[in-house]
Amino acid sequence: MKPLTTGNIAIACGLAAAGAALIGTKTNRRGTAVETHIDTARTFNHSSALLALSVLADSAMEHYRGCFDNPAMYTPLVASALSLLAGLHGGRDHEPHAVRNSVYVGAALAGIAGTGFHLYNITKRPGRWSWHNLFYAAPIGAPMALLLSGALGAVAERLRDQPAHEPRLLGMPAGRALALLTSAGLVGTLGEVALLHFRGSFQNPVMYAPIVIPPVATALLVHTALARPRPRWFTRFWLRMTTALGVVGVAFHARGVARNQGGWRNWSQNLFNGPPLPAPPSFSALALAGLAAQRLRETER
Repeated sequence: MKPLTTGNIAIACGLAAAGAALIGTKTNRRGTAVETHIDTARTFNHSSALLALSVLADSAMEHYRGCFDNPAMYTPLVASALSLLAGLHGGRDHEPHAVRNSVYVGAALAGIAGTGFHLYNITKRPGRWSWHNLFYAAPIGAPMALLLSGALGAVAERLRDQPAHEPRLLGMPAGRALALLTSAGLVGTLGEVALLHFRGSFQNPVMYAPIVIPPVATALLVHTALARPRPRWFTRFWLRMTTALGVVGVAFHARGVARNQGGWRNWSQNLFNGPPLPAPPSFSALALAGLAAQRLRETER
């Protein structure tokens, strides 16, 4: 019998949390249009908050490692912290809130600006668009997570404006638009993960999981958006599996940190050198948003 190690404990905790995530997303209540729209809005608030938490933890670590060389590096910390608070508040609220909406818009703008800064960071280096710079320069996908956090939160406020009416976004039924938006977010997250796991040479076969599962979820969400509205149990199941993927990913990343020299006793160094703990929950956040978008889509005509 193998002794319990930090890595084994982390995986066990991750699997237990994943089971809880699956149970937590199992409920598919049927209610009035108002209840559906409000519940969907609150789920988007939760999804926005989870993305903001991921951005806050990741940017705090990476920008600290960069010694906050540019004062603008404090911006994502402030924007993501405010977006996190707005998401937690909105997840318990039934009414639209002007301050929350302003916070979300600010977070989205900070994400756009951050993407520009990160692109500039890559292009100013020798070699510009080289594999080395894509691997080790400022990650392009990180600020986009903040943009998505703001966008999902702003959508939640929009759904609360007139909950008795069927909402529309970008000229489309809201459920269709949100399914497409979530699909785009999954594609962007997938690209970032594929790049970093390729850098890690896929040394653990489990590293293929986030390359295989989210693309299927993306395709199913696009089909949900474009096809006739109806309940789709397999899409819900796959989105729940994607939610679990994000949670289990944290456990495997924790195991990766523990495998570095000194393990968790040397956490101040290994948290920076090991796989990033805040990254996998992005999949969970977007999968939860996808579940909410599908539920809304099922009520549309």
